[in-house]
Amino acid sequence: MRMYDIIDKKKKGLELTADEISYVVDGYVANEIPDYQVSAFLMTVYYQGMTEKELSVFTDRMAKSGDMVDLSAIDGIKVDKHSTGGVGDKTTLAVAPLVAACGGKVAKMSGRGLGFTGGTIDKLESIPGFQTAIPEKKFFDIVNTIGLSVIGQSAEIAPADKKLYALRDVTATVDSIPLIAASIMSKKLASGSDKIVLDVTVGSGAFMKNAEDAIQLAQRMVEIGERAGRQTIAILTNMDVPLGVAVGNDIEVIEAIETLQGNGPEDFEEICVEFASQMLYLGKIADLQECRDMVYDAIETGKGIEKLAEMVKAQGGDESYIYHPEKFEEAPYQKKLIADQSAYISAMDTEKCGKTAVILGAGREKKESVIDPKAGIRFYFKTGEYVEKGEVLAELYASDQEKLKDAVKYLKTAYQYSDAAVTPMEEIIGYVTRDYVQQRIIE
Repeated sequence: MRMYDIIDKKKKGLELTADEISYVVDGYVANEIPDYQVSAFLMTVYYQGMTEKELSVFTDRMAKSGDMVDLSAIDGIKVDKHSTGGVGDKTTLAVAPLVAACGGKVAKMSGRGLGFTGGTIDKLESIPGFQTAIPEKKFFDIVNTIGLSVIGQSAEIAPADKKLYALRDVTATVDSIPLIAASIMSKKLASGSDKIVLDVTVGSGAFMKNAEDAIQLAQRMVEIGERAGRQTIAILTNMDVPLGVAVGNDIEVIEAIETLQGNGPEDFEEICVEFASQMLYLGKIADLQECRDMVYDAIETGKGIEKLAEMVKAQGGDESYIYHPEKFEEAPYQKKLIADQSAYISAMDTEKCGKTAVILGAGREKKESVIDPKAGIRFYFKTGEYVEKGEVLAELYASDQEKLKDAVKYLKTAYQYSDAAVTPMEEIIGYVTRDYVQQRIIE
């Protein structure tokens, strides 16, 4: 078998065999195939796409290039959740405790943030003492005991993805839908959960800027999951505005806590309830409406916040911060962004909002960047709302005054205004399963 022949075959739009795809992935991981040939292969995929069968095999080989986590030591059905990324996305911090409080099992491996998309692990590590690297047996024991545990993703999970992504990044093939789908799902398959709920974000703060592309990505990921024997559903969510009102690390943990106490922003609570309900439904806890009722009850009774505190304690963290979030230290420097006109906010460039958080120190420009857990933004007005001149649009927090000045100037450019009222996109845009696509809003 020759790499030249595989590239030529794919270039002509012919379907590759399982052996040919395995040859590419295994050979590249073993350093037996040079970058320049794999770059050519990736470009043929970019232009020719992949059939469902090709993509399934490709993703499976990527998943099996490293450790395949066996969660069979954990009782019950394990349901995982993954987001394609966004601004203010702290859903795991609230959803996982709600699922556990209702009898579900969440054994989750999460990553760190890079760029303007925040990482769940970074947020959890802002809680003093919280350990995201724990032995596998302890991980399993915690999930069996309290129903949830969130840890950092092992370096041995899907190493083929890390190597291929680095090559995609320098060959202009990052935005290939089948390659994105394989990248995400290889890690999900390797992580071992039985069922998967995907949050596919859409809008200016998401990788997928429009619903059409997001649906295509969702369909490919659902196909991969189902062919691998993992029941999978994708929910398309709005990322044309930041999720909730908080963007940062400490500040997002606080917002998740407030939401579990029933005091969170409406948009964030809606997303959390929906994802927790769908996860419980896939976990065969009850029918969908009963699951929703259970989730609301977990918020009202405080069972959800109790589960978060239990997980924090089990993983070495100071659970008193969960019941007393005022213990999180405030950033030394704060500045308000003031509205300079009276108008409706017609749109927000959510990617700019995320990049503002990076300027403040809440995100990473490169992998080795150090996160400032106190840095962040609190939004007081979002798309569709009317703001009076002189009112506070947002408040920014930082540990560096110069960064704060630069961030305020940059965030100001993220807003657009209108004299007429505008209707923002709904939080839940649609659903994709193996059998159907349901859009609540068709663009």
